[in-house]
Amino acid sequence: MNFTPSTTSEKMKLRLQKFMQQYVYPFEKEYIDYNKQNNPDGNWQQWTTHPKLKELQNLAKKEGLWNLFLPDPELGQGLSVLEYAPLAEEMGRIYNAAEIFNCNAPDTGNMEVLYHFGSESQKEEWLIPMLNGEFKSVFCMTEPQVASSDATNIETSIVEDGDSIVINGKKWWSTGLGHPEAKLAIVLGKTDTTADKHKQHSMVLVPLNTPGVEIKRMQNTFGVYDAPSGHGEIHFTNVRVPKKNLIVDFGAGFAIAQGRLGPGRIHHCMRCIGAAERALELAILRSGTRVAFGKPLAKLGGNSERFAKARIAIDQARLLTHYAAWKIDQVGVKNSMTEISAIKVVAPNVLQEVTDMAMQIHGGAGLSDDFPLINFFIQARALRLADGPDEVHLRMISRLEFKKFLS
Repeated sequence: MNFTPSTTSEKMKLRLQKFMQQYVYPFEKEYIDYNKQNNPDGNWQQWTTHPKLKELQNLAKKEGLWNLFLPDPELGQGLSVLEYAPLAEEMGRIYNAAEIFNCNAPDTGNMEVLYHFGSESQKEEWLIPMLNGEFKSVFCMTEPQVASSDATNIETSIVEDGDSIVINGKKWWSTGLGHPEAKLAIVLGKTDTTADKHKQHSMVLVPLNTPGVEIKRMQNTFGVYDAPSGHGEIHFTNVRVPKKNLIVDFGAGFAIAQGRLGPGRIHHCMRCIGAAERALELAILRSGTRVAFGKPLAKLGGNSERFAKARIAIDQARLLTHYAAWKIDQVGVKNSMTEISAIKVVAPNVLQEVTDMAMQIHGGAGLSDDFPLINFFIQARALRLADGPDEVHLRMISRLEFKKFLS
């Protein structure tokens, strides 16, 4: 077991750091301000992306810093999950920076579905254009009328009708739904209620301009709409798509979901480590430059001990992230569920705790857009629910532990 970065990963990280220092950090505040001023509410039909975003994406392509997540040397950079981890961490230091490198959720997960499970025609029609950054996508799983933390509850209907598939149902918290360039949804729904509970569901590709697809609203998190991607509610009413849009086969939805959500979850965790590092850095810098009651903040109220505990927590979380990544590389997602679930609980909680401490150090400024901390806090708190709440992952770990000792 060796977590030492490969030469390839280390060289790529240095190139990525240089790119971010030159282009992304100077763009950070401008990007936040643009979205606040030009996309101020939930009216997603009027949302726009910063005109400089495409320019940065094209620069990232030219620098070979594009599709870093994909382990294919022709379509991506050929990096393993462990090799990708330090790069995702670096991107995580700036909220939403991953989009500049075509490494953002939910697109990475959707591209991985198409890469691993898509037919040749699906790859040609959808995967290749997404890898080129030509459009954005959505993953539709969670539903408003059932407890979606238990995915077997999903009720959206996906049924065969001749050469077509008909979809009926309601989804919400569908990330990326408001993006001006969103064109495709991957929809999880139920096909056969009589089959084994893990073989009842299917996944299908649904273009968002298909008749019967209706975006109802964008949903805010702590009052923020996360424009221009957003998270929203979408209804499917007698939506008809060709049968060729079915991914793998009817009843394969759960197997595909496990393959999709494993890497997607750990990518989130990698970015959380980078965000936590940035939050700690900002807290230390603030504490060394602000004076209260005659002393620097660093020497007041046990703050130095808080920084030490944050350092310990971040390093522990990083080691667990790298271990989970290493295990995925060695034995695959299916045999790494304990490690994936463990880090999915740990990383967002560490980010939430470290960011909360950093916000306290910054006082009122920590609650504002003057610093990136509020976005990190929202990111952390949302991730404790997204891709499965903490309780579901703890249940998974517990169940797998019991299986080791009790039949």
